[in-house]
Amino acid sequence: MSDKVKVAVLVSGGGTNLQALIDKEKSGELAESKIVRVIASKDTAYALQRAADAGIETSVAKTQEEVLRQLEECGAELVVLAGYMSVLAPEVIEKFRNRIINIHPSLIPKYCGKGFYGMRVHRAVIEAGEKESGATVHFVDEGVDTGKIILQETVPVMEGDSPEDLAARVLETEHRILAEGLNKVVLRYKQGGIK
Repeated sequence: MSDKVKVAVLVSGGGTNLQALIDKEKSGELAESKIVRVIASKDTAYALQRAADAGIETSVAKTQEEVLRQLEECGAELVVLAGYMSVLAPEVIEKFRNRIINIHPSLIPKYCGKGFYGMRVHRAVIEAGEKESGATVHFVDEGVDTGKIILQETVPVMEGDSPEDLAARVLETEHRILAEGLNKVVLRYKQGGIK
Protein backbone atom coordinates (compact mmCIF):
# COMPACT_ATOMS: atom_id res chain seq x y z
CA MET A 1 0.00 0.00 0.00
CA SER A 2 2.78 2.45 0.92
CA ASP A 3 4.23 2.52 -2.60
CA LYS A 4 0.83 2.99 -4.23
CA VAL A 5 0.03 6.45 -5.57
CA LYS A 6 -2.78 8.06 -3.56
CA VAL A 7 -5.69 9.15 -5.74
CA ALA A 8 -8.64 11.36 -4.81
CA VAL A 9 -11.72 11.32 -7.03
CA LEU A 10 -13.97 14.38 -7.36
CA VAL A 11 -17.62 13.70 -8.22
CA SER A 12 -20.95 15.47 -8.53
CA GLY A 13 -23.49 12.84 -9.55
CA GLY A 14 -24.17 9.13 -9.92
CA GLY A 15 -20.57 8.05 -10.12
CA THR A 16 -20.56 5.43 -12.88
CA ASN A 17 -16.99 6.40 -13.86
CA LEU A 18 -16.03 6.19 -10.18
CA GLN A 19 -17.60 2.72 -10.02
CA ALA A 20 -15.55 1.67 -13.05
CA LEU A 21 -12.38 2.78 -11.24
CA ILE A 22 -13.43 1.00 -8.03
CA ASP A 23 -14.09 -2.21 -10.00
CA LYS A 24 -10.76 -1.97 -11.81
CA GLU A 25 -8.92 -1.34 -8.55
CA LYS A 26 -10.58 -4.47 -7.08
CA SER A 27 -9.63 -6.58 -10.10
CA GLY A 28 -6.01 -5.44 -9.91
CA GLU A 29 -6.09 -3.35 -13.10
CA LEU A 30 -5.10 -0.26 -11.07
CA ALA A 31 -2.25 -2.04 -9.31
CA GLU A 32 -0.04 1.04 -8.81
CA SER A 33 -2.65 3.38 -7.30
CA LYS A 34 -5.18 3.48 -4.49
CA ILE A 35 -8.34 5.62 -4.25
CA VAL A 36 -7.98 7.18 -0.80
CA ARG A 37 -10.94 9.55 -0.85
CA VAL A 38 -14.02 10.50 -2.89
CA ILE A 39 -14.96 14.17 -2.58
CA ALA A 40 -18.39 15.26 -3.77
CA SER A 41 -19.59 18.75 -4.62
CA LYS A 42 -22.96 17.97 -2.99
CA ASP A 43 -24.11 15.57 -0.31
CA THR A 44 -26.84 14.08 -2.55
CA ALA A 45 -24.33 12.64 -5.05
CA TYR A 46 -24.95 8.90 -5.35
CA ALA A 47 -21.23 8.48 -5.97
CA LEU A 48 -20.76 8.92 -2.20
CA GLN A 49 -22.77 5.75 -1.61
CA ARG A 50 -20.73 3.85 -4.18
CA ALA A 51 -17.54 4.92 -2.41
CA ALA A 52 -18.89 4.07 1.05
CA ASP A 53 -19.97 0.63 -0.20
CA ALA A 54 -16.39 0.05 -1.35
CA GLY A 55 -14.95 1.16 2.00
CA ILE A 56 -13.47 4.38 0.60
CA GLU A 57 -13.40 7.51 2.76
CA THR A 58 -15.84 10.20 1.57
CA SER A 59 -16.42 13.89 2.14
CA VAL A 60 -18.36 16.82 0.72
CA ALA A 61 -16.66 20.05 -0.35
CA LYS A 62 -19.00 22.88 -1.32
CA THR A 63 -16.25 25.45 -1.90
CA GLN A 64 -12.93 25.30 -3.73
CA GLU A 65 -11.14 26.13 -0.47
CA GLU A 66 -12.68 23.00 1.03
CA VAL A 67 -11.66 20.95 -2.02
CA LEU A 68 -8.04 22.04 -1.64
CA ARG A 69 -8.04 21.46 2.11
CA GLN A 70 -9.53 17.97 1.76
CA LEU A 71 -7.12 16.98 -1.03
CA GLU A 72 -4.21 17.98 1.17
CA GLU A 73 -5.76 16.31 4.23
CA CYS A 74 -6.07 12.90 2.54
CA GLY A 75 -2.56 13.11 1.08
CA ALA A 76 -3.75 12.93 -2.54
CA GLU A 77 -0.95 12.75 -5.08
CA LEU A 78 -3.19 12.57 -8.14
CA VAL A 79 -6.76 13.79 -8.67
CA VAL A 80 -9.39 12.33 -11.01
CA LEU A 81 -12.48 14.28 -12.03
CA ALA A 82 -15.22 11.72 -12.65
CA GLY A 83 -18.37 13.62 -13.52
CA TYR A 84 -17.31 16.61 -11.43
CA MET A 85 -19.46 19.53 -12.56
CA SER A 86 -17.52 22.46 -11.07
CA VAL A 87 -14.59 24.34 -12.56
CA LEU A 88 -11.58 24.00 -10.29
CA ALA A 89 -10.10 27.16 -8.79
CA PRO A 90 -6.67 28.26 -10.09
CA GLU A 91 -5.08 27.55 -6.70
CA VAL A 92 -6.26 23.91 -6.83
CA ILE A 93 -4.92 23.53 -10.37
CA GLU A 94 -1.62 25.15 -9.43
CA LYS A 95 -1.15 22.95 -6.35
CA PHE A 96 -1.81 19.80 -8.43
CA ARG A 97 -0.37 20.98 -11.77
CA ASN A 98 -0.21 18.06 -14.26
CA ARG A 99 -1.68 15.76 -11.60
CA ILE A 100 -5.41 16.28 -12.27
CA ILE A 101 -7.11 14.26 -15.00
CA ASN A 102 -10.61 14.47 -16.42
CA ILE A 103 -12.75 12.34 -18.71
CA HIS A 104 -14.78 14.12 -21.40
CA PRO A 105 -17.45 12.47 -23.61
CA SER A 106 -16.17 13.69 -26.99
CA LEU A 107 -13.05 13.73 -29.12
CA ILE A 108 -11.44 16.94 -27.85
CA PRO A 109 -11.03 19.53 -29.38
CA LYS A 110 -14.48 18.87 -30.83
CA TYR A 111 -17.59 19.42 -28.69
CA CYS A 112 -15.87 20.57 -25.54
CA GLY A 113 -15.48 23.71 -23.47
CA LYS A 114 -18.05 25.87 -21.76
CA GLY A 115 -21.60 24.53 -22.08
CA PHE A 116 -20.56 21.14 -23.52
CA TYR A 117 -21.35 18.56 -20.86
CA GLY A 118 -23.64 15.59 -20.43
CA MET A 119 -26.32 15.04 -23.06
CA ARG A 120 -25.57 18.40 -24.71
CA VAL A 121 -22.36 16.93 -26.14
CA HIS A 122 -24.07 13.91 -27.71
CA ARG A 123 -26.96 16.00 -29.07
CA ALA A 124 -24.48 18.38 -30.74
CA VAL A 125 -22.53 15.49 -32.28
CA ILE A 126 -25.69 13.96 -33.79
CA GLU A 127 -27.08 17.31 -34.98
CA ALA A 128 -23.77 18.02 -36.76
CA GLY A 129 -24.05 14.73 -38.66
CA GLU A 130 -20.77 13.35 -37.31
CA LYS A 131 -19.91 9.75 -38.17
CA GLU A 132 -17.89 9.25 -35.00
CA SER A 133 -17.55 10.60 -31.50
CA GLY A 134 -15.62 9.22 -28.57
CA ALA A 135 -14.09 9.97 -25.20
CA THR A 136 -10.97 11.81 -24.10
CA VAL A 137 -8.86 11.59 -20.95
CA HIS A 138 -6.94 14.83 -20.49
CA PHE A 139 -5.04 16.88 -17.94
CA VAL A 140 -6.93 19.74 -16.30
CA ASP A 141 -5.59 23.25 -16.67
CA GLU A 142 -7.13 26.70 -16.16
CA GLY A 143 -9.32 26.41 -19.26
CA VAL A 144 -12.38 24.22 -19.77
CA ASP A 145 -11.35 20.98 -21.53
CA THR A 146 -8.13 22.63 -22.80
CA GLY A 147 -5.49 20.54 -21.00
CA LYS A 148 -3.08 18.17 -22.75
CA ILE A 149 -4.70 14.99 -24.07
CA ILE A 150 -3.57 11.76 -22.41
CA LEU A 151 -5.57 9.38 -24.61
CA GLN A 152 -8.67 9.22 -26.78
CA GLU A 153 -10.81 6.51 -28.28
CA THR A 154 -13.37 6.83 -31.06
CA VAL A 155 -16.93 5.55 -30.89
CA PRO A 156 -19.07 5.20 -34.02
CA VAL A 157 -22.25 7.24 -34.41
CA MET A 158 -24.86 4.84 -35.78
CA GLU A 159 -27.65 5.80 -38.14
CA GLY A 160 -30.76 6.62 -36.13
CA ASP A 161 -28.85 7.13 -32.87
CA SER A 162 -30.56 9.22 -30.22
CA PRO A 163 -28.34 11.27 -27.90
CA GLU A 164 -29.08 8.63 -25.24
CA ASP A 165 -27.95 5.78 -27.54
CA LEU A 166 -24.68 7.54 -28.29
CA ALA A 167 -24.19 8.49 -24.62
CA ALA A 168 -24.48 4.83 -23.56
CA ARG A 169 -21.89 3.74 -26.14
CA VAL A 170 -19.49 6.55 -25.21
CA LEU A 171 -19.90 5.82 -21.49
CA GLU A 172 -18.71 2.22 -21.99
CA THR A 173 -15.56 3.64 -23.56
CA GLU A 174 -15.16 6.21 -20.78
CA HIS A 175 -15.24 3.46 -18.16
CA ARG A 176 -12.36 1.67 -19.86
CA ILE A 177 -10.08 4.54 -20.92
CA LEU A 178 -10.34 6.50 -17.66
CA ALA A 179 -8.54 3.64 -15.91
CA GLU A 180 -6.04 3.32 -18.79
CA GLY A 181 -5.35 7.06 -18.63
CA LEU A 182 -4.95 6.95 -14.86
CA ASN A 183 -2.47 4.08 -15.16
CA LYS A 184 -0.40 6.04 -17.70
CA VAL A 185 -0.28 9.10 -15.44
CA VAL A 186 0.50 7.02 -12.33
CA LEU A 187 3.42 5.39 -14.12
CA ARG A 188 4.83 8.75 -15.23
CA TYR A 189 4.34 10.13 -11.72
CA LYS A 190 6.17 7.19 -10.12
CA GLN A 191 9.03 7.56 -12.57
CA GLY A 192 9.35 11.24 -11.67
CA GLY A 193 8.06 12.41 -15.06
CA ILE A 194 5.44 14.66 -13.50
CA LYS A 195 6.55 17.54 -11.33
